Amino acid sequence: LTGLGWQLVELKSGETYNGQLQTIDTWMNLTLREVVCTSKEGDRFWRLPEVYIRGNTIKYLRMPDEIVDVVEEEHQNRRDFNNARGRGAR
Repeated sequence: LTGLGWQLVELKSGETYNGQLQTIDTWMNLTLREVVCTSKEGDRFWRLPEVYIRGNTIKYLRMPDEIVDVVEEEHQNRRDFNNARGRGAR
């Protein structure tokens, strides 16, 4: 999935990243752009042009309902495509 809007990501280390979600894969690895990083203590902030975050470091990810709907629709389309390929085609 690509270009999915603004997200808040909290890592297991306590840092938070707020940025525009560019990509996410099935392992929850993701890329954010125009990122504001906040320290664990909440007293320091950094602006970063782009960040790659491994899925296994994520504690919390706030995901809007619209994104969940897009994922469900893509999953259903793939399922329909795979089912259609299996009907009588050899």
